[in-house]
Amino acid sequence: MMKRVFAKEISEAIFQLVLKANFVLRKDVLKTLQSAYFQEKDFRAKRMLKILLENASISRREKIPLCQDTGMVVVFVEKGEEVRIVNGSLNEAINKGIRKAYREGYLRSSVCTPLSRVNTQGNTPAVIYTRIVKGDKLRLKLCVKGFGAENRSQIKMFAPTASEKEIKDFILKVVKEAGPDACPPFVVGVGIGGTFDKAAILAKEATLREIRNPKSKIQNKIQRLENELLREINKLNIGPMGLGGETTCLGVNILTFPTHIAGLPVAVNISCHATRSAKKVL
Repeated sequence: MMKRVFAKEISEAIFQLVLKANFVLRKDVLKTLQSAYFQEKDFRAKRMLKILLENASISRREKIPLCQDTGMVVVFVEKGEEVRIVNGSLNEAINKGIRKAYREGYLRSSVCTPLSRVNTQGNTPAVIYTRIVKGDKLRLKLCVKGFGAENRSQIKMFAPTASEKEIKDFILKVVKEAGPDACPPFVVGVGIGGTFDKAAILAKEATLREIRNPKSKIQNKIQRLENELLREINKLNIGPMGLGGETTCLGVNILTFPTHIAGLPVAVNISCHATRSAKKVL
């Protein structure tokens, strides 16, 4: 028997998720920031981390945005095969919820047409990626991505013979070039494999994944690579908001996908200290 999900339920869920993402810093990001504050030795860096933590507290308490750039909304949908959406379409329901959130939450609408630069009003349309999966659940994950960090993201098509060192050097180069402009400390999402576009999607989705504890037992090659990159990035001395120190990056998240024998796409998505995302299952 098909599970019925009403379009208005989706709109309401998206409405709540957009507000939560803008007002409440993700628990894993907040926890990592707190840990970095206690471990940071540089005076200016420690002071800046304290300011970022105070900002998160005020934002949550007063229900005001974590950042004045309230982002462009990117939604990842996993729709169960047994789910039927009624009284509306999925994409329109999502965009309706976003428009309501930006209007009623007094959030800045930043989406415009690419060449004429005319504001679309309501911060829509969202970028939506939909997967059809088994089951009767509708899983919604979204992020509100500011473009100070998005503008510093990069992709490179490596030769299939590229070494792990070459890939690491590229990721480090992207972070160096992002520098203070992308509001560190960062969450760095990396996508490896697939096609040109798939690698970029993987990198974006990686920023939504919970930050792993770098001190936990290493379980696989990817986790080892994440930890190595985290250590090397934090040696760059960029620090919180570019003022120096040991906290340039809060976490490196890597997602992979099989690729063609003739290529090796690698994408790096830079996400700022206000890495904002939220999720819900209907």
